[in-house]
Amino acid sequence: MNQEQLEHFRKILLGWKQELMEEVDRTVHHLQEDAENYADPSDRATQEEEFSLELRTRDRERKLIRKIDKTIDRIDKDDYGFCDQCGVEIGIRRLEARPTATLCIDCKTLAEIREKQTGV
Repeated sequence: MNQEQLEHFRKILLGWKQELMEEVDRTVHHLQEDAENYADPSDRATQEEEFSLELRTRDRERKLIRKIDKTIDRIDKDDYGFCDQCGVEIGIRRLEARPTATLCIDCKTLAEIREKQTGV
C-alpha cells in the first residue's frame, strides 16, 4: 500500500473517530440536561430505558474508538492492510468497507464459520 492510500485511510479513521467523540459529548449533554425526576413510574422507567440504551450504544462506540486508535497505530508502524493470520494484503475494497479490518476476507470467513460451529 502506498503512502497516499495510507493517508486516505488515516483521514477516514480520524474523521470517524471525531464523529464518535462528538456523539459522546452530545450524550453527556443529553443525560445531564434531560434527566428529570418523573412522578409517574412509567415515565421514569421509559426515561431510564432510553438512557440505558444510549449508554450501551456509547459503550460499543467506545470500543470502536479503541479499535480505531489501534488501527491508526498500525498505519504509523507500516503494518496496516495485512492480515493478522496469514499475512497477505487485505485488499483496498475490504478496507474501504471496514477500515479497521485486521483479517483478509478468507481468514474472516473461516473465523466466522468456526464461531458458528463452536458457538464461541
